[in-house]
Amino acid sequence: MRREGPITVFGGTGFLGDAIVRELVEAGHVVRIAARHPALPAWVEEGDVIELATADIRDETSVAAALAGASAVVNAVSLYVETRETSFEAIHVTGAGRLARLARAAGIERLVQVSGIGATPDSPSAYVRARARGEEAVLDALPKAIIVRPSVMFGPHDAFLSGLEGLTRLPMIPLFGRGTNRLQPVHVGDVARAIALLTGHPATERRFFEFGGPEVLSYREILEALLAHLQRERPLVPLPFPAWRLAAALVGWLPGPPLTRDQVILMQADNVADEDVGGFRDLKILPHSLRESLPSCLPSAPAKA
Repeated sequence: MRREGPITVFGGTGFLGDAIVRELVEAGHVVRIAARHPALPAWVEEGDVIELATADIRDETSVAAALAGASAVVNAVSLYVETRETSFEAIHVTGAGRLARLARAAGIERLVQVSGIGATPDSPSAYVRARARGEEAVLDALPKAIIVRPSVMFGPHDAFLSGLEGLTRLPMIPLFGRGTNRLQPVHVGDVARAIALLTGHPATERRFFEFGGPEVLSYREILEALLAHLQRERPLVPLPFPAWRLAAALVGWLPGPPLTRDQVILMQADNVADEDVGGFRDLKILPHSLRESLPSCLPSAPAKA
């Protein structure tokens, strides 16, 4: 009996990519990590079968090599801040389309493309517009591809909760507007588990999935929950969005800026999963809530820290 080829995970060294690789390995799959600087995960154990492939989603030859012999592919490559060397267009549109086209040429039918909730081609955010066009490019090249749109993800060593924890060290915490925009934070492990299942033969014919956690919380409520967990007391101060846009413009020239125009735009809208597309329920996954996950994601601090 012929052994099924590896599942290639592009971006397999990133926050979500690493979690996907782990889920696949624990399910008994052979996994190929494709990245510009691939490396074995710190959690790897004897007997885990992981291949490494040096690949850049902008490079045709390396992408084709990383796909050779694969049974399925996941595109978890992400770019949140443009640089002089690369752009949203190059990664999320051209790169995603290239990957789907080469996957089809290699005879790979199972492709999971990671996008994001709210991806629309008419968004004022260049990042969001690129995500939407990337979905279109993938489906044009491989109509049976599956598009996955997670809400804001959290987990141990993440950027979301870690960033908010840093804010709680300030004397007062500025809110985006009044902090009323709604989010549906989702655990990275739950998203990874869903994607791992979707690389197989899903029991659903759905092409789009949106993943959010069991709680819909305002930005203010998330900060309040975090402050309670950390046993800190800080005033939450509303700050108008024009002030945030100005702040983003002032720091936007910095390498790895702490705030970008796209982040400000995203915080002006709700980020909640659409119940009319696929979700965790279709995969029989019960997601973890943000509140119950805080102890495992962030250590609590002494009272009045």
